[in-house]
Amino acid sequence: MSLRSVCVFCGASTGTNPVYREAAAALGETLAANGIRLVYGGGAVGLMGVVADAAMAAGGEVVGIIPQSLKDAEVGHSGLTRLEVVDGMHARKARMAELSDAFIALPGGLGTLEELFEVWTWGQLGYHRKPLGLLDVDHFYSKLSHFLDHLVDEGFVRAPHRAMLQRSDCPATLLQLLVNWQPTVVAKWHDRTPS
Repeated sequence: MSLRSVCVFCGASTGTNPVYREAAAALGETLAANGIRLVYGGGAVGLMGVVADAAMAAGGEVVGIIPQSLKDAEVGHSGLTRLEVVDGMHARKARMAELSDAFIALPGGLGTLEELFEVWTWGQLGYHRKPLGLLDVDHFYSKLSHFLDHLVDEGFVRAPHRAMLQRSDCPATLLQLLVNWQPTVVAKWHDRTPS
C-alpha cells in the first residue's frame, strides 16, 4: 500500500514531557520528507500545532479540518496549505477519514482516544480498510496496549481486529508498518449464539 495522506490525531496540549513535542515535530518532518500529506484537526495549539508547523517548515502539505466553533475560539491554524471549516465534530472526523490513507495517534487526551477508537471501530466493521498506528512516545501507549491485549484474552476483541493497530516509537518505522499492513477480513462477532 502507498500512503499519500495520513491523518494524525493528537493533543491540543503539549503534555508535561518535552519528548511529546519532539516526537510530534519528528512525525511532521517525516511525513513531509516522504511526500505524505498531513491531515489533522486544524488547530494551532498543543501537539496539533507542533506537528503541523513541523510538516509545513519541512515543505510538506498540511490540511486542517476544524469545526466552526473551534475556529471561532481562535485555535484554528492560519498557516496551513488548506484549512477546511466544517459544521461540527462528526463532520470533522468524517472529512479527515475521507482524505486519509492511514491514521496515526500521537500522545493526547480524550479527544485523541475518541478519534482513534472511532476510526478503528469503522475499520473493524468494514467501513474502511486503512491501517492505524500509535506513535508510542516514551511508552505513552504501553498501558493501553496491554489493556487492548486483555480485551482479546477476554473474548471482546478478535485478534485480527487487535492487529489492525500498529505501534512503534519511531515515525519512520511506524510509517513502514502502515505501508506493509494487509487488511484481514473477519467478522466482528465471535458468535451469533443467542444468550
